[in-house]
Amino acid sequence: MPKRLSPFAPLALIALVMISLVATSASQQNGGGVPIDVDDIGGVVSGTRGPEAGVWVIAETRDLPTKFARIVVSDDRGRYVLPDLPNAGYDVWVRGYGLVDSPKVQSRPGRQLNLTAVAAPNARAAAEYYPSSYWYALAQPPAKHEFPGTGDKGNGIAPNMRTQADWLAEVRCGACHQIGSKATREFPKSLGVFDSSTAAWERRLQSSVIGGNMYNTITRMGRTRALAMYADWTDRIAAGEVPPAPPRPQGAERNVVISLWDWNTDRGFVHDTISTDKRNPTLNANGLVYSISRFSAPEMNILDPVRHTATGVTVPVRDPDTPFATPQKVVQPSPYWGEEIIWASRPSLHNPMMDHTGRVWLTHAIRAPGNNPAFCKAGSSHPSAQQFPLNEAGRHLSVYDPKTKQFTFIDTCFGTHHLQFSEDPNHTLWFSSGNSAGVQVLGWFNTKLYDETGDAQRAQGWTPYVIDANGNGRRDAYVEPNDPIDPTKDKRIQGGSYGVIPSPVDGSIWTAAPGVPGAIIRVVPGPNPPVTALSEVYEPPFNNPRSRVSAYLPRGIDIDRNGVVWTALAGSSHLASFDRRKCKVLNGPTATGQHCPEGWSLYLTPGPNFKGVTDESNADMLYYNWVDQFDTLGLGRNVPIATGSYSDALLALVNGKFVVLRVPYPMGFYHRGVEGRIDDATGGWKGRGLWANYGSYNPWHYEGGKGTTSKAVHFQIRPNPLAK
Repeated sequence: MPKRLSPFAPLALIALVMISLVATSASQQNGGGVPIDVDDIGGVVSGTRGPEAGVWVIAETRDLPTKFARIVVSDDRGRYVLPDLPNAGYDVWVRGYGLVDSPKVQSRPGRQLNLTAVAAPNARAAAEYYPSSYWYALAQPPAKHEFPGTGDKGNGIAPNMRTQADWLAEVRCGACHQIGSKATREFPKSLGVFDSSTAAWERRLQSSVIGGNMYNTITRMGRTRALAMYADWTDRIAAGEVPPAPPRPQGAERNVVISLWDWNTDRGFVHDTISTDKRNPTLNANGLVYSISRFSAPEMNILDPVRHTATGVTVPVRDPDTPFATPQKVVQPSPYWGEEIIWASRPSLHNPMMDHTGRVWLTHAIRAPGNNPAFCKAGSSHPSAQQFPLNEAGRHLSVYDPKTKQFTFIDTCFGTHHLQFSEDPNHTLWFSSGNSAGVQVLGWFNTKLYDETGDAQRAQGWTPYVIDANGNGRRDAYVEPNDPIDPTKDKRIQGGSYGVIPSPVDGSIWTAAPGVPGAIIRVVPGPNPPVTALSEVYEPPFNNPRSRVSAYLPRGIDIDRNGVVWTALAGSSHLASFDRRKCKVLNGPTATGQHCPEGWSLYLTPGPNFKGVTDESNADMLYYNWVDQFDTLGLGRNVPIATGSYSDALLALVNGKFVVLRVPYPMGFYHRGVEGRIDDATGGWKGRGLWANYGSYNPWHYEGGKGTTSKAVHFQIRPNPLAK
């Protein structure tokens, strides 16, 4: 028998016809215009010379539960489509290099909207929209021949600045905020009145509770010469000097769709973001996105990107005597907050990571650093403590269960910083920066054992970094880091690490040790890691006659599915790969760092270099990097991506060339990390994307100043700029 139609079928048919008519009507406005759907805004951007190609069209609304914006790029005929907009009223405007912002126009989804670009009246007005790195490149560091420094009684450069590279490593310190932003290249009036820019800089660097940190950086460089460099930089900018214009987006850069949601407060320093399990990016599809606030209010920020809501959960500590993560005394009043203590957090949260069940693991201070449990120390029966006892740890571990909304505290003997899961049956977590009273170790935590037993003591372990200096293939008695090589023994190295990543190929663990030149370290745990773990150390080519380029300061680290390691060299601004299979020497007395330049490939990221610097580098700061192992973005599998934290961009290396995914609004996209999630594996470009966030210490440095918050940022790549 034929199926009977529902009595509501005619109504449904009428609704479908109406939707079709609305979409047709929208696409036919203005003589047809750009084809759009009922939830899109589309049109053409034109300027005085015709269509404007490669400019950004920004739509922003406050009608949703949290402020939301979507950004796209115009094609070579000036056409654009803002796809899949939530139903709301939007301010829409144009931003682009060579332009100033066009007037904001009100619109709604389903409408055609042609926009008129506004040419910048002069070079200075145009440059106001350039990334910080372009402005920072106007700074002129001391010349190569001035190193090593001779101190205050000499050239004003600190003696520990042995080479220009040491200086440039400090210049790109990057752990706090962008340098080159409007907030740093100009002096706020509220800072005060000074006789010179040098005096203004000295006062500025003492502002707020972290003024001591900034002042210490200047002291390490040589206070006299560093202040002179920064004063000269801002003086020249005040006198009218401007940087060269960046190129407008080209090729695949025009296919990007960027979505932004406000979260946290204008005081909140938001750190890393997590949305899925790195090993399985289809986990938590369309689910909540998490980030943590490090020094500000102890919060985990939670975004629902489907409902456009931003909420938070207060993160506790276990022990009430856990110290504050930052000093609770202002060094000098902030030009923005005066004497107000805006950061009063004890947990010192750093890095979240999601496991295979959707729980979020955090590096988290749960107690005072010196209160290590007895099982960590000398005399303990713990296998790791018997080999290498630890007396203190400044940050530990916790896990948040979204189902119960509860945190579980886990005490660790070793300090924690970044963390990553292995692809092993135990779902082992590995940690960077296992620092205990200046002693570096590699730590791990067996989450399967912990879930089964609740025994954190049994589940954890650690080992020092020991290289096979005698080359016999096993770990033996070793000499200490400052001792000379003994041909009969191995050697312990400090091995201080920033990033960590397990290999999906052979189970080895890789860490990034910052420095000039710094190193990446490979650790093979062996059958009994506290006793058998052996390390290999590989320095980027630095003053090496077998390499044409000197590169330095590994910071981020990741790995592709073939076992090739990628690291962001924050000092020289290279994205670098290291393929151990190319090395002729792996261990032994000559394997001390510079023994395998052939394993390295160096890719200089785009952007201008500092004034007068002739070595291959640029003024950007690569805070971290990530490898898109599973093509979560749409540029291909195993695509490495560096975070251009001074250039407002993700820098994706595709077939040897960089695709620059710039976030043009609000200026100041300072990001520490990135990760990808697949929401719908069959949904094409709409079903996948990358997640990042605005992660500056100082959100009041973002465009808009006080009142501007961190934002969750989602990147997607369409097949073309008009794809709906």
